[in-house]
Amino acid sequence: MAAEKVLSVENLVTRIGGKVLHDGVSFDLVKGEITGLVGGSGSGKSVLLRTLLGLMKHERGTIFHYDEQGKKTREPQEIGVLFQSGALFSSLTVGENIEVPLKEKAHLDPGLCQEIALMKLVMVGLTAADYTKYPSELSGGMIKRASLARSLALDPALLFLDEPTAGLDPISAEAFDNLIMELRENLNLTVLMVTHDLDTIVSVCDRVAVLVDKHLVVGTLQEIYKHPHPWIHAYFQGKRGRQVAR
Repeated sequence: MAAEKVLSVENLVTRIGGKVLHDGVSFDLVKGEITGLVGGSGSGKSVLLRTLLGLMKHERGTIFHYDEQGKKTREPQEIGVLFQSGALFSSLTVGENIEVPLKEKAHLDPGLCQEIALMKLVMVGLTAADYTKYPSELSGGMIKRASLARSLALDPALLFLDEPTAGLDPISAEAFDNLIMELRENLNLTVLMVTHDLDTIVSVCDRVAVLVDKHLVVGTLQEIYKHPHPWIHAYFQGKRGRQVAR
C-alpha cells in the first residue's frame, strides 16, 4: 500500500535579497512519520519552514496539502508550530497563551478554552498549577512544553518543530524526544522537525531531509548516512556523528 501523504512540495524555488536558497526542492511528508530537517547555517531550513506555513512567498513551485479523502488541495490544513524560542507572550500566563488560538481562530467560549488549555497542559507533561504561571517563571524545558501545548490547541494533524531541543540539557532533551514520539502515536501526528541534534535524529526521526547545495536529499538515516556528498558525509560520519551512530 502506498504511503499516505499529508503535504507535497514540488520544484520549490525561494529567493531572498537576490540569493537563491532553494532551487527546485521537492519532497513529501508522509502521514504518521517524523521527518528531521537538517542543513548548514544559512542553508534555508527556517525559510523553508516559514514558506510551508505561508509566512513567506516562494518564487516558483507548488505546495500541496491533502484532504481527508487523500486528494491534493492548495487549501492549507491546520498546522501546529513550535518556534525555537517558544514565542510565548510574556504578558500572558501559560494558560492564556494556550487559549490564544482557541479564542482567535476557533472562537470558543472562555470556559471551554480553559478546559482545553488545561487538558493540553497535562498532555505535554505540565500540571494545572502551571496554568497561572508566567513564561518568566518557567524553566527552558517548561517553556518548550508550554509552547508545544499551544501548538496542539487546535488538534493539528501536522506539527512543525523548529530546534525543539535547542538549549536543553541532555536529560531534558531526551525527555522531550520521548514526549514527541508519544504524542505522535497518541494523536497520529505527522511531524517536520528542524534540528541539529544528532541524538534526536537517531532516536526520533523516521526519515531525514538534508538541505545542501540548494536542494533536498531525503531518505532514512541509513540511506543518508551512506550518501557521498562531502557535507552530508562530514555531518553524519564526522567524529560526533560516528559516536551517535554507534
